[in-house]
Amino acid sequence: MITVYGISNCDTVKKARRWLEQHAIEYRFHDLRSDGLDKSQVQSWLQELGWETLVNRRSTSWKALDAAEREQMDDRRALAAILQQPTLIKRPLLDIGHERHCGFSAPAWEALLLRHTL
Repeated sequence: MITVYGISNCDTVKKARRWLEQHAIEYRFHDLRSDGLDKSQVQSWLQELGWETLVNRRSTSWKALDAAEREQMDDRRALAAILQQPTLIKRPLLDIGHERHCGFSAPAWEALLLRHTL
């Protein structure tokens, strides 16, 4: 089962969910705020993607971090920061079971999900 991680009021997440629905692709939505995050799950995302991909450095959550914290960010610090502020995750996070992808691009998702369904 495909899982989309995000927050319900995020415009990009709304666009991604609409795209999935328009293409009749079944998915489960996991709201980072209301459904929470599991530490081991975030650790595995960081191992697979690295903090540079997983963390949205253009977000208001990132900009709200102390400058020293931003400059010293690494996977370990990102884990603590994400668990404290899940909105640091670049949204949406698409989990197709055997791999994860951050952000939404219709052409990229189409290629990825076409590959996934073969």
